[in-house]
Amino acid sequence: MRTGEAVHGWASRPVVSLGEVGSTQTEARRLAEAGAPEGTAVVAEHQTQGRGRLGRRWIDEPGAALLVSIVLRPTLDAPRLPQLSLVAGVAVAEALAEASGLRVTLSWPNDLLLRGRKVAGILAESFAGRDAGASVILGIGINVNQERFPEDLAARATSLAFEARHPFDREQLLRTVLNRLEAWYRRWVGEGFEPAREAWRRGSATLGQRVTIGEGVNGTALDLAEDGALLVRTDAGALVRRIAALGP
Repeated sequence: MRTGEAVHGWASRPVVSLGEVGSTQTEARRLAEAGAPEGTAVVAEHQTQGRGRLGRRWIDEPGAALLVSIVLRPTLDAPRLPQLSLVAGVAVAEALAEASGLRVTLSWPNDLLLRGRKVAGILAESFAGRDAGASVILGIGINVNQERFPEDLAARATSLAFEARHPFDREQLLRTVLNRLEAWYRRWVGEGFEPAREAWRRGSATLGQRVTIGEGVNGTALDLAEDGALLVRTDAGALVRRIAALGP
């Protein structure tokens, strides 16, 4: 199956559409714990407690963003699960590029950029399911039709509408995102990480750039390893690996 093909699986099911919620991640986890099938997607108009990686807040403009969390249950060894954020990044970048005609780049481990500014982010959180297997709630937040951002974010954030100079149909964009996500997810489960790794490397805005890893440790991002770790040559000359673990 080519990754550009539409997928008629869970991506084509109705989604759970909500108005204002604390977090789509919380709502999707509640459904997952109640036995919701893989691929269940929760969408909200606004989040009051949206969160990103490392506990950062995700701020959205009500009715202008695409906020979705998907229940996934990959039957893979636990060390492979952090790759999911990178796989999802490739899928979402492909979907946004298709929808907008703009080049979307990937910032390790979970941000998507348009002209160097953040347009979307991904948050993957895992927990043990009732059958002892891992369940993952994959959250995707996309700035779609926002025209303004808080002063402290204005230089670092953007939206599809701002960059393309026209609004977007969020329902249509959601379907494109879910189709691309399911295609890449199935390919990852069936073929391993290498196809997504190569796609991520081609679209990376991180490789070759200066990065900070940990407190006060700076260096140059060299490559994405076969397991999804970022390989960094520090200023002190050491080669280090960084894996972005899933959230709890």
